[in-house]
Amino acid sequence: MGYPETFEGFVVDSPKTWNQYHRHELKPKPFGDDDIDVQIECCGVCGSDIHTVTGGWGDFEGPLCVGHEVVGKAIKVGKNVTEIKQGDRVGVGAQVWSCLKCDVCKSKNEQYCPHSVDTYNANYEDGSTAHGGWASHIRAHQYFTFKIPDAIPSHLAAPLLCAGITTYSPLVRANIGPGKTVGIIGVGGLGHLGIQWARALGAETYVLTHSAYKADDAKALGAQHVIVTGDDEKWAEPYKFKFDFLLNCADATHKFDMKTYLSVLKVGGEFHMCGIPDKPLPPLEVLAFMQNGAKLSGNHLGNHQEMKAMLQFAAEKGIVPKVETVQLGEEGCKEAVERVKEGNKVHYRLTLTGFDKVFGKVEYGA
Repeated sequence: MGYPETFEGFVVDSPKTWNQYHRHELKPKPFGDDDIDVQIECCGVCGSDIHTVTGGWGDFEGPLCVGHEVVGKAIKVGKNVTEIKQGDRVGVGAQVWSCLKCDVCKSKNEQYCPHSVDTYNANYEDGSTAHGGWASHIRAHQYFTFKIPDAIPSHLAAPLLCAGITTYSPLVRANIGPGKTVGIIGVGGLGHLGIQWARALGAETYVLTHSAYKADDAKALGAQHVIVTGDDEKWAEPYKFKFDFLLNCADATHKFDMKTYLSVLKVGGEFHMCGIPDKPLPPLEVLAFMQNGAKLSGNHLGNHQEMKAMLQFAAEKGIVPKVETVQLGEEGCKEAVERVKEGNKVHYRLTLTGFDKVFGKVEYGA
């Protein structure tokens, strides 16, 4: 058929064939009065995509089209849509719908809505399937579709829609700013953005990394201090009761000595998980966080208001991810997931581009 009845995307069939992609027809949900159709220009490659296609977060039933860092042109808007018009350059992140009626949503925490629909590998209440952004188009509710500031190029804006909001939201919710001391754990796809947010918000910013070779990058991104945790088992001794907030952006948390990490927090300080590793945290004794009243927390994305504020803040402060691009296609999708899974093969995000070569040119404006 073709748009608007169907979209096209690159899909994977099962975790056993996680790096084998083929072009496939996708059936979107019925178009609603609050919906926006986006013709996709580019889409980021997130660690979540790899956790999903490899089965790290559980099995799935294919064909599955992933991708939740979507930038493109709004080509159709429902009659209830207020802030976005046809022709606008917009972004869609890792959520495309929530009920907006429950107490959770009314508290501006719609990302935790028990009825929430993720951008892919999820179903709407009517049974329709949500398809991701490695595709020709995406259909999303207006509340989860955002105008992209002119100052941010599309391929750089894409990773902000998941990695960006996932690291920005916990910092602003913790009131990080001047007078606060923050440690960013890990210099990678999440951490390299966390460093920039913390410094731009005015905090004294440290980076904690297992890899000494990342120290120069950390400082170039804005870190004032770097602690190499892999060189010395007693690395934490000089930093006891030092940090207001630790933002953990590392994936290998199962290898952490959590008692040591928690020991560097101030009384009531927070160790915050902003990623979702495949493996569980190591066993943790109550005494590990009783010694300083430390808190262990996590987050899922951010809310509508935080997304809008983050995009504007990034545009004003010149904060963008470090991005490499890969041409969309069977081979491009394979290359992207293999490199991200390898971990050290990306510096520090990937964006799939060249959608116009596959599906047709995106021209902005009405």
